[in-house]
Amino acid sequence: MTRPVLAGLVSLAAALLLTPLAIVVGRRVGAEDRPGPLKPHVVPVPYLGGAAVFVAVLPWLIADDAVLLAPLGAALVLGLVDDRRGLRPALRLAVQVAIGAALAVVLGTRVPGPGGGVLVVVVTVLLVNGVNLVDGLDGLAPGVAAVACLGSSVLLGGAPRALAAAGAGSLVGFLAYNRPPARVYLGDGGAYFLGALLTVLLASAWAPSARWSTSAAALLLVAVPAAEVAFAVARRLGAGRSVTGGDRRHPYDLVVARGWPVWRASAAYVATSAVLAAVAIAVARLDSVGGAVAAAVLAAGGLVGLALACGALSPGEQPAP
Repeated sequence: MTRPVLAGLVSLAAALLLTPLAIVVGRRVGAEDRPGPLKPHVVPVPYLGGAAVFVAVLPWLIADDAVLLAPLGAALVLGLVDDRRGLRPALRLAVQVAIGAALAVVLGTRVPGPGGGVLVVVVTVLLVNGVNLVDGLDGLAPGVAAVACLGSSVLLGGAPRALAAAGAGSLVGFLAYNRPPARVYLGDGGAYFLGALLTVLLASAWAPSARWSTSAAALLLVAVPAAEVAFAVARRLGAGRSVTGGDRRHPYDLVVARGWPVWRASAAYVATSAVLAAVAIAVARLDSVGGAVAAAVLAAGGLVGLALACGALSPGEQPAP
């Protein structure tokens, strides 16, 4: 059995065992997401699932890349505090930037050129918020992140491959409890941790030793959360609202408002991620720059087309909860 396969299976088993504990602890300490104007669920749901996912991945972090423990752990803690207290956007952004800077430092030679560190900071903020934005329906964010991790385990080698496989395994185990109707949520802690983890995997694909096609292909693995940020910013600016304010006009909200069951909307997102991951794996094996660019353009066009079809770029009235 190869090490990545072992990492995936062990982390899957750990998540299956740890997530029920997170549910119990969340209920006992009152760490529950309660229904509200932007919360479509009807009963309180514990939100400590991200902690279970983190602990399931923890052994592989310690064994292979212990220096990543501090920034990834900080992302989890930031999200847990944000869930509990509701941090001001400026403070939240400042801490996200600090986490990105810490990742840039510990990743060191994995990021190319003098501007690589700045790029890691930008990508950290983008993906931390991107995963959080897609965490709006049962099974959606964990499914999208699991596909990204699985794709990374195919594209990458060495320690990052095992870490990616561990991430995928832990998320599959978590989905046993987060699938509709969800018994537990990732929470901001889980979303922020996964965003930071995807940043690490993406940066590993940008290492100077990596093929250009692998570096380009890895971008497709995070296209869904990145696109969600772009759509939300465009939509909110177009409506004259703050980009940090929540709304119910994400593509998944709109299709649910039109009658789709939650499971189908989440499955559509995961399927889109899976198609992009398949394109990424194909791109990684290309030697033609033109072919890779064409594949990337088609993938981007598909995401924009999906958003336009759902009306996600329109600043119109929000659907009824």
